[in-house]
Amino acid sequence: MTGKRTRYGSDFKAKVALEAIRGELTTSQLATKHDVHQTMINDWKRMATAGLASIFDGNGGKGSCSGRRGGEIPRQNRPMAGGTRFVGARLRSMSLARRRQMVNRDHPVLSIVRQCDLVSINRSGLYHEPAGETALNLALMRLIDAQFMETPWYGSRQMARHLRREGHGVGHKRVRRLIAVMGLVPIYQRPRTTVPHSEHRPPYLLRDLTIDRPNQVWRTDITYIPMRRRFLYPVAIMDWWTRKVLSWRVSNTMDVGFCIEALEDALARHGRPEIFNSDQGSQFTSSKFTKVLRDAETRISIDGKGRWMDNGFIERLWRSLKYECVCLHAFETGSELRGGRTQWVGYYNARRPHSSLDGRTPDEVYSAGVAGNGEHEDGTITKRRTSRWNRICRSCPPGADRTFACNWLV
Repeated sequence: MTGKRTRYGSDFKAKVALEAIRGELTTSQLATKHDVHQTMINDWKRMATAGLASIFDGNGGKGSCSGRRGGEIPRQNRPMAGGTRFVGARLRSMSLARRRQMVNRDHPVLSIVRQCDLVSINRSGLYHEPAGETALNLALMRLIDAQFMETPWYGSRQMARHLRREGHGVGHKRVRRLIAVMGLVPIYQRPRTTVPHSEHRPPYLLRDLTIDRPNQVWRTDITYIPMRRRFLYPVAIMDWWTRKVLSWRVSNTMDVGFCIEALEDALARHGRPEIFNSDQGSQFTSSKFTKVLRDAETRISIDGKGRWMDNGFIERLWRSLKYECVCLHAFETGSELRGGRTQWVGYYNARRPHSSLDGRTPDEVYSAGVAGNGEHEDGTITKRRTSRWNRICRSCPPGADRTFACNWLV
């Protein structure tokens, strides 16, 4: 019984973790490259990031293990029921098909029953041979493939409706299984980048608040960018009033580390805001992220139910980024994406005029506002055209705070 790799050494784990931290490839690409599961890569990356501090704690990274004398017995020397639990735990990380291939039916010592027990598979599954698809299913798969080439955004329900209109009485569950067998992936919004955190959520502080100066309120959000395999996740921090991108980072995992890096960079370069606003994402409500804001003496505001409009202008930033940068360049790696985005953010801040800023750029309005009074070279004052929206906005109910709700639509 042989396999390519039954256990992963520390050198291999460190190599994969460093590649994950570097962010050149997505976790799916790293999993294919090194033949490991994505969950293991995420765990190794988290362990490596958390363990870096121990290198500089004075112990030289040796940890607190004192060996056999006066301490805990090393894990590799503990009795483990003949080693079956250790081997079984390692083998269960492999795919079922790969474990079935490891069974040698002509082994001179181990019986098939014993081998199946060692690799943690059912013996009945070893003898089972799939019957294959029926002629009707094969015909449906050909129709699905032809239609998918024309409409790659069709999911199982829409594809089932199409087949029923063509005279084939099939349900969406059958179509969904056939689509999965064919390996087709419809084009639709997949990742859920906002997941509420289980800890206490700070209150919402922007209700009936007039935002009229830079560094009064900052806003942050996470989006996803599709790559050749899986996704990369950028985070941005913007000044609410001027729309200036203060800081940004890109990561291949949805952990809180790269969000904290972006926040610390924005605080170091632009000072602290009065209020920091975000959605209910677990990254922004975690204790590590909020601790940085509390240390900076910044008030924390979290969107509640019905505050979808607060995310409008930063979602507009993501739309502009994807249409004006990502869709025009076939980025292959994380470094290429970072380089392209760096150039685009520089253009967005310094050279891209905004209609909500009277045709000025975010850098011009932010610099004038930070200087003191927000005056332009011609002596006028930077002001939002909220009176214009108070006149023409028809979506807000009578008596609503139209100045706050609609100024991002300009």
